[in-house]
Amino acid sequence: MQDNKINWQPTASLANLKNRAQILAKIRGFFAARNVLEVETPLLSHATITDPVLHSFATCYTGPGAAQGKTFYLQTSPEFAMKRLLAADSGSIYQICKAFRNDELGRHHNPEFTMLEWYRPGFDHHDLMNEMDELLKLILAGESAERLSYQQAFLRYAKLDPHDTSISDLEACANNAGIETHHLALTDKDSWLHLLMSHVIEPQLGQDKPCFIYDYPATQAALAQIRPGNPPLAERFEVYSKGIELANGFHELSDAKEQYRRFANELEERKSLGLPLLPIDYNLLAALEHGIPDCAGVALGIDRLVMLACKAQSLQEVINFPVDRA
Repeated sequence: MQDNKINWQPTASLANLKNRAQILAKIRGFFAARNVLEVETPLLSHATITDPVLHSFATCYTGPGAAQGKTFYLQTSPEFAMKRLLAADSGSIYQICKAFRNDELGRHHNPEFTMLEWYRPGFDHHDLMNEMDELLKLILAGESAERLSYQQAFLRYAKLDPHDTSISDLEACANNAGIETHHLALTDKDSWLHLLMSHVIEPQLGQDKPCFIYDYPATQAALAQIRPGNPPLAERFEVYSKGIELANGFHELSDAKEQYRRFANELEERKSLGLPLLPIDYNLLAALEHGIPDCAGVALGIDRLVMLACKAQSLQEVINFPVDRA
């Protein structure tokens, strides 16, 4: 009972809550001026993302109807449903909604968080970086962002070419940076690249102004198109400010067969890691089969954006009730 005398209170100050409301209004005005339609999609779905590094919350529906007793999942992002709208000729769309990711809690994480996601037919990832740059300048009142390819970022901060290096070189780089690796299950090159990105490179990004990292290895394509070449590259970007990842964007994959192959590969990886096997979203695959326009899309963490705009040190300062007070 003693804890409740404190825990009922919001962790965000009134000033930060007012700033948050103003930022949300600015975001809606930004998209209204560009004729981007605001939409809503279900946060509860029969399927969810199969990515092994993301963990969904599951619940069981017990009410009337054919879905009784069926497991549903709180969505880690509204992406799949928004792509179904694109296939139905919605045109450019955006959404501000809650998203849910299990096993994520800390200064920059809360299992329930607010996400901005938008899709622009006719854009590639460079066009979308341009638009995001304008949004960030509006909200953060700063300079235009720096842009580095994934390769350039590794060469600058890790002194390695990520496309032409060995696991032993990556391990040596981690050891030189003082990273303890003996307890980690780093089984392939991408595991080492992720480690160096998160521990060596990311903390240095966007310290003076936001920084876009783009053109990732094809093995890290996620839901992005792959551009042929030597090496082939994923047409994907992330944006950082003060060492914090703000957003992840793609020149979106539109090939249903390739999307199914990636889902199947992720399920095989989940199986090898002993993780639950999750249902593939066949509604998304049907929408891709029907056809979505060539487009780019991006998901941005609103809480982190507000945290940076308010010069706060943690998400708890800009959300009312984090999970330990929910």
